Amino acid sequence: MFRSGDWRQELRALLGLAGPLIVNNLSIAGMTMADAMMAGRLGAESLAAVAVGGSIWFFGFAICLGILMAISPIAARHHGAGNPELIGRYTRQGIYLAIIIAIALIFIMYRYVGPALDLIGIDPGFRELTKGYVHAIVLGAPAIFVFLALRFTTEGIGETRPIMYASVLSLIVNVFLNWVFIYGHLGAPALGAVGCGIASAITMWLIMTGLAVYMMRSSIYAPLKIFSRVGKFRPDALKEILMLGIPIAVTITAEAGLFNAVSVLMGTRGASISAAHQIAISFATTTFMIPLALSAAITIRIGHALGAGNAHAARYSGGFGILVCALFMSFSAAFMLFFRETLVSLYTNDPSVTSIAISLLLAAAIFQIADGVQIGAAGALRGYKDTRFAMVINTFAYWVLAFPLAYMAAVTYKVAPVYTWAAFIVGLTVAAVLLTWRYARLSGAQTKLA
Repeated sequence: MFRSGDWRQELRALLGLAGPLIVNNLSIAGMTMADAMMAGRLGAESLAAVAVGGSIWFFGFAICLGILMAISPIAARHHGAGNPELIGRYTRQGIYLAIIIAIALIFIMYRYVGPALDLIGIDPGFRELTKGYVHAIVLGAPAIFVFLALRFTTEGIGETRPIMYASVLSLIVNVFLNWVFIYGHLGAPALGAVGCGIASAITMWLIMTGLAVYMMRSSIYAPLKIFSRVGKFRPDALKEILMLGIPIAVTITAEAGLFNAVSVLMGTRGASISAAHQIAISFATTTFMIPLALSAAITIRIGHALGAGNAHAARYSGGFGILVCALFMSFSAAFMLFFRETLVSLYTNDPSVTSIAISLLLAAAIFQIADGVQIGAAGALRGYKDTRFAMVINTFAYWVLAFPLAYMAAVTYKVAPVYTWAAFIVGLTVAAVLLTWRYARLSGAQTKLA
C-alpha cells in the first residue's frame, strides 16, 4: 500500500482521495461565484456588499474550519492504526465544539458587525446591505460547523465521496435559493444581497442534515459509533483537538484573513474597486480549490502511512503531493494570463470595473505557483500533526510582511489596486519557501528515526 518511489501508484491514491474533494471545493467556489454573478446583476453596490460581507463571515468561518480540521489528521492516524471507536469519540467532541463556537459567532456578528463597518469606513452606499447580508448568513453557522466535524471525520478515514455529493447538492440548492430570494420569485420578496445571505444559510442547514443522515444509515461508519451514544465532554479529547486545531485555525485565518482584510480595505475605495476585487478574488479562489483539495488528500495519505508505521512512505507522499500542487497551479497561471478579459466579462459589463479586474487577474497569475506550494506543504505538515510552525510562518508572511504593504497601498497612498495585490505575491512566496523547508527537515528527521 505504501511503496515509496512508485509515482503512478501514488498519483492514483492521491487523486482517488482528492477527486471528490476537488468536486467539493469547486462546488463551494461555484457557490461564491454564483453569489457574485447573481448579486452583481443588481449593480456594483450589491456585489460589493456580498464581497465585504462574505469576507467578514468567512473570517469567523475560517476559525472554526481550522479548529475542526484537526479531526482529519487525528482520524487518519487512528484509522491507520485500526482504532475506529476513538475516531467516533473525537467526532462527538468536535460536534460539541462546533455548536459552542457557532453560538458565540452569532452573538458577535449581531452585536459588533454594524459598529465594525462604521469604524472601518465602509462606503455608506452599501454599508447597510453588507450588515444585512452578514446577519442573514451567520444563522447557518451551527449547521455548517457541525457539517465540518462530520466532514473531517469521513475525510480522515478516506471516505471522501459523501463530501462530494453534499457539496454538489449545496451548489444546486444555493443557486436556486439565490434565484428565489435575490430576485423575488415563487412569491418570495426580492431581498437582493440580503437574500443571498438567506439562501446560503438555508443551504448550510440542508447539507448538514443530509450528511448526518447518510452517516447514520451507512454501514461504513457503524464501527465509529458516532451516533450510538450522546457521550460526555472529554477534556482530554477536546484538548487534543484544540491544541492541534488552534494553530491550524491561526494558519488558515492568517492567509484567509489577509485576503478578506484586503477585501474590506477595498471596500473603503468605493463600489467599483470593491466589485473588481471581488471578481478577481472569486476566480483566484476557484483555482485555489484544487490544490486545497490535494492538500487535504496529502494530510490523509501521510496520516494513514504514519499510523501504519511507514515514515518513508509518508515523506514520499508529502513531497509528491506538493509537486502536484505546483504543477496544477502552473497551468492555472497560464490560463489566467491568456483569458483574463473573457473571465471578467462573465461577471460584469461595467468598463470601470472591468479594467481594474483585468489588472488584478494579472497579479493573481503571478502568485499562483507559490499559492499551490504553500498549501501543499501546509497539508503535509498537518499529516505530521506539526501545526505550530506553520502558524508562525503564516502569521509572519501574511501579517508582518504582506498586510502592512497592502494597507499602505490601499489606505495610506491610495495607489492603483494592483499594487495592493502585490502584497499577496510577497506573502505567498515567503510562506511557500519556509513551509517547504520545514516539511523537508521534519519528514527527513522522521525517516531517519524509522
